[in-house]
Amino acid sequence: MNSRVLVLNQDDSPLMVCSVQRAFVLVYLNKSELVRPANGYRLNSVTQSFPMPSVIRLNRYVNAPYKGVSLTRQNVFKRDNFECQYCGTRRDLTLDHVVPSSKGGTHTWANLVTACKRCNAKKGDYTPEDAQMVLKRRPYKPSYALFLRDGNIQQTEWDEYLD
Repeated sequence: MNSRVLVLNQDDSPLMVCSVQRAFVLVYLNKSELVRPANGYRLNSVTQSFPMPSVIRLNRYVNAPYKGVSLTRQNVFKRDNFECQYCGTRRDLTLDHVVPSSKGGTHTWANLVTACKRCNAKKGDYTPEDAQMVLKRRPYKPSYALFLRDGNIQQTEWDEYLD
């Protein structure tokens, strides 16, 4: 019962992820409706059985402020799938400025990548081109929906709502 449920706003935009318990209470109290049940799972009481929610939609629109993804070390690692963007290893990870700070590089989504300590030391105070190193993937600013999807088992059930 430690699964997660995708909560949609009334306009079907993804709003947040919550626990199954919280989602069930929202559906039971008619504050939301069940959009998609979890495949084959049910919640049982002494006398009744209910489908376990996977996606719910709120009955009233919630005016949520812009939900951007904050630029943090952990979020850069998450965006880069916890692997070095030069060699692909998952050990001894750190952050690397694609264009070094000393050469005018900024601390932004488009200039930060995950790198292992070895590749970061090898690249040094150079750009990847100057150091003759190739990035596996160019850095980008991730969307809020991408971060809702990551780390959740029901990801395939949520795909149509997060795209």
